[in-house]
Amino acid sequence: MPPPNENRLMHYRTMTINDYEAAIALWSESEGVRLRDADSRAGIEKYLLRNPGLSFVAEVEGELVGTIMAGHDGKRGYVQHLSVANSHRRLGIATRLVNLCLEALESEGILKSHLMILPENEAAQKFWAHQGWAYRSDILLYSFVNGDNHNV
Repeated sequence: MPPPNENRLMHYRTMTINDYEAAIALWSESEGVRLRDADSRAGIEKYLLRNPGLSFVAEVEGELVGTIMAGHDGKRGYVQHLSVANSHRRLGIATRLVNLCLEALESEGILKSHLMILPENEAAQKFWAHQGWAYRSDILLYSFVNGDNHNV
């Protein structure tokens, strides 16, 4: 992928299931993004259908270079899979994707959102702190796997 320049316009739009292959390729190359069985095509399609208009992509000349996904439970938003291609980092793409996502959540009446970061992903920790997100040390996250597949 050639480096961005002023002749290549960035385009932001709502994510669709047609973005799946390109998104998986991006996530697979992105350090700090862990993929699970829930990230199957069927899993992502279900997520997008349940949370319409809350996930976004960035593309240059039709090539996907950034993603963010979000959903909510009626009270709180949940943000995941923010990823920007290495060749397009430090151009404000991630910040724009976050803003689009938060605006969409706000339009749903969601004013507080959460995200999870792998402890070793220092770049993500710095990015989110710079965006004004607060690290929470007052709660613990517990998960339960309903079945034998621990990669769900």
